[in-house]
Amino acid sequence: MNVPASVAGGERLRLFCALRLPGDAVEQLSSWQADAFGGVGGVRVLRREQLHVTLAFLGRRPAEELAAIAGDLQAAARAAEPATFTVTGYRETRSVGMLVCDDEGGRAASLAVDLHERLERLGVYERERREWLPHLTVIRFRERPRLQPSLPELGPVVTSEAAVYMSVLRPSGAQYEVLQSVALGGS
Repeated sequence: MNVPASVAGGERLRLFCALRLPGDAVEQLSSWQADAFGGVGGVRVLRREQLHVTLAFLGRRPAEELAAIAGDLQAAARAAEPATFTVTGYRETRSVGMLVCDDEGGRAASLAVDLHERLERLGVYERERREWLPHLTVIRFRERPRLQPSLPELGPVVTSEAAVYMSVLRPSGAQYEVLQSVALGGS
């Protein structure tokens, strides 16, 4: 695991675990975002490196916990199969616009549940009350724009890699850095 040199032992890191998307899907999504949201006021489009499917958001955690968190992600990912997503809709919450996805065979959901259980036993995560929803956040906003964009024509997207990310908040938006990644199914 490569931890940035700027991370000190006593520091708290803003961490999350997510499925990484293949490069071609990221490129297609980025083009779609520009068409769908370019010129829309009050909307911040997420950059290519910010596109992922979140498995578990951990928030600020002591840097000393990173190795155990990465170990649990690795164990859960190796027990999982590659996940296939198909975009089925667009939805807005109070602060984000997202693409909701179908999770073929529930493989990503099974990985998420396994990871949540492992992280709960580790004492670094508390599962949300609502069921895990496979989605891609594509925009952020302060005031809900109530958009109804056409959906991107991606077709099935297969993701075969999970990662522990560090999120650093900046005035221009969060900057994400992959701290460790692992193949699904141990491949």
